[in-house]
Amino acid sequence: MRAYDLIKKKRDGGALPTEEIDAFLEAFTSGEVPDYQAAALLMAVYFRGLTPTELSAWTSAMLQSGDVLDLSDIPGRKVDKHSTGGVGDKVSICLAPLVAACGVRVPMISGRGLGHTGGTLDKLRSIPGFRVDLGVERYRELIGEVGACLVGQTDRLVPADRKLYALRDVTATVESIPLIAASIMSKKLAEGIDGLVLDVKVGSGAFMKDVGSARELAQTMVGIGRSMGKQTVALLTDMEQPLGRTVGNALEVIEAVDVLQGRGPDDLVEVTLALGEEMLSLADVARGTPARDLLRRAIEDGRGFEKFQQIVRAQGGDAAALEDGCRGLPHAALRRPVAATEAGVVVAIDAELVGTAAVALGAGRERIDDEVEPAVGIVLDRKVGESVAAGEPLCTVHGSDEARIGRAIALLDEAFTLGDAAPEARPLILERLV
Repeated sequence: MRAYDLIKKKRDGGALPTEEIDAFLEAFTSGEVPDYQAAALLMAVYFRGLTPTELSAWTSAMLQSGDVLDLSDIPGRKVDKHSTGGVGDKVSICLAPLVAACGVRVPMISGRGLGHTGGTLDKLRSIPGFRVDLGVERYRELIGEVGACLVGQTDRLVPADRKLYALRDVTATVESIPLIAASIMSKKLAEGIDGLVLDVKVGSGAFMKDVGSARELAQTMVGIGRSMGKQTVALLTDMEQPLGRTVGNALEVIEAVDVLQGRGPDDLVEVTLALGEEMLSLADVARGTPARDLLRRAIEDGRGFEKFQQIVRAQGGDAAALEDGCRGLPHAALRRPVAATEAGVVVAIDAELVGTAAVALGAGRERIDDEVEPAVGIVLDRKVGESVAAGEPLCTVHGSDEARIGRAIALLDEAFTLGDAAPEARPLILERLV
């Protein structure tokens, strides 16, 4: 197998045989194929796509590039959730402990930020001491003892995807349905889960900008899950504006804690509960009690927040940092409002521009080796449908560097559209696919 030949074949619209896909991904994982050739093949796939046979082979090759865990000796059904990525999407941080508090085992292997979207791992790293780089043995212990964990890919779990994931982020090949589907499902199938709930984002802040492409991605992933014998459900959820009111790592952890303490923003709470219902259903733990009622009780009696603190402690983090309004988390030194130049009602917020502004501040990566700043980000003072007077803030920028803040403000000035009347409210849950 010559990498050059595979790149050329896919560039010209040819189909790659299973054995060539296996050989290429094995060589890339081992370092025999350099990043520049892998990037070239990714770009060819981006434009030419993968046939169903190629997609199955690509997913299987990534899955088999490392260990595939067996958690069958741990009692209870293991159910995970995965989001395709959005702006302000901190759902995993409040959802995993909340569902675990209801008796479901939640083995959650997450990723870092991709493009303009934030990553769960980057957010969790803003908690002092929190470790996401746990080995397989500790991962198993946490599932058994704590009931949940939020970790990154280890060297032994889907190493091919870990390398490709980082490369896609900086080569403009993120928005590819086969690459997204193979990446997500290879990670999830390696976790040892029994069921999976997929949150497929749709809108300006998502990689899937329209319902049609989002539905295609969801159906592709549900099909892969079924073919592998895993119960899989997908929800299409709105990402036309950021979810919640914060964008940025520590800021989003604070908002996730707000959800667990019963004071989170309505949209974030609703998406969390909708996904939680699906997870409890797949785990078959409700048994006569509405799943949403179980989740709400876990918020009201504090079990969800207590479970999150337990997870944080078990993964080396300082759980006390989450108390008293998360005073122990990093906070930005500089805050600059972005004011409305005229009175009106917010009729649209371009979520992708908001996410790009957060990256400009340092909350995400522009290059593969960039360090993420945990404290910086954006707080939305106004969301769609809310009125603002001239001079009042549309949002507030939290930053550490005036030049970066200036670049972010220039983007945010374009992100908000004002009008005379509130638009018709968009549903948060667009479709359910099984």
